[in-house]
Amino acid sequence: MDKKILSVCIIALAVLAAVFAGCTGTQQSAATATPAPAANTDNPTAAPTETQSGAPTEVAVEKNVYIVGIDFENPPYSYIDSEKTAQGFDVECAKWISEDQGFVVKFKPITLDEIIPQILDKEIDMYYGGMTITPDRLNKVSFSDVYWITNLGVAVNNGSTFTLDDVTTGKAKIATRRGSTADSWIKSEYVDTGILDAGKLAVYDSFPLALAALENGTADAVIYDAPVVKQLIKGKDIDFLGTIETEEKYGIAVRNEDIELLDMLNTGLKNLKASPKWAELVKKYELE
Repeated sequence: MDKKILSVCIIALAVLAAVFAGCTGTQQSAATATPAPAANTDNPTAAPTETQSGAPTEVAVEKNVYIVGIDFENPPYSYIDSEKTAQGFDVECAKWISEDQGFVVKFKPITLDEIIPQILDKEIDMYYGGMTITPDRLNKVSFSDVYWITNLGVAVNNGSTFTLDDVTTGKAKIATRRGSTADSWIKSEYVDTGILDAGKLAVYDSFPLALAALENGTADAVIYDAPVVKQLIKGKDIDFLGTIETEEKYGIAVRNEDIELLDMLNTGLKNLKASPKWAELVKKYELE
C-alpha cells in the first residue's frame, strides 16, 4: 500500500477512535456539594444569601434553621428598626446562642396574640421577645430557663399631680397593652378587687398606643414592663414614676415536643450568662 495512503488511513482511524470515546465514555463526576449554611437573618424580609463566589461550598456543614418570633415594638428586648432589621437585647442573645449551639436563626415579627398560635401551628419555632412565663401559657407551650426578671413600670405626663400611690390606689385612669401580663395583672389586682373601677382601665393593641393615650390626656398613667416604659418615654414629655414589684420571669417559648431545641436553648443561655457578652448586653440595653 502506498505510504501516503497508509498514513492517511492511520490518522483517520485515530480521529474516529477519539470521537467514539468522547460519545460513549464516562466523564469524571462533579463533587456533590453540601449546601452552605444559611446566614443569621436580622432583616425579616431579606432574601436568602449565597457564598461570596455565588456557588455552593463543598465543605460547609448544613445547619438547622429556626424561625424566631419577636415583638416588633418592644424595646429594649426586641424591635424592628427603620431599616427593617431586627434589633434588641433578646435578638442579640438569640444570635449568640445560635452561634454557640451551631444552628441558624431568622427573625419574624409578630403581634402578641399571634405568639402561641404560631408556635403551635409551626409558623415559628420559638418566641424570644420579652415573654413572661405564666401558668396559662405553660398549659400550651414549654419555656426555657428564666433569663430575665422584671417589674411593672408606671409613668405619667411631666407636671402631672398624680403620684405612684394615686395610681396604685385607683385614683388614676390607667392605660396599658391589651393581652399583656400588665393587662391581666391590673385586672386581677386592681379591678377584680375593687381598687380600680373597670371604666378607668383602657387597653390598646400596642404599648406605643397606650403612651399616645397618656400624652393626649385620655389616660392619667401607663403601666407596663418597666424597661420598655423607660425606653419608649425617652425624648417625650413623660416622667417615670417608679415600679410595682411583680417579678415577672421571662423565658423563651417553644413547642412541648421540641425537647432537643429546648435543651440547646438552656445550654446556650447558661453559656451566654457565663460569658462577658452577657454583662455587655445588659449594659448596652440599660437593663440594670
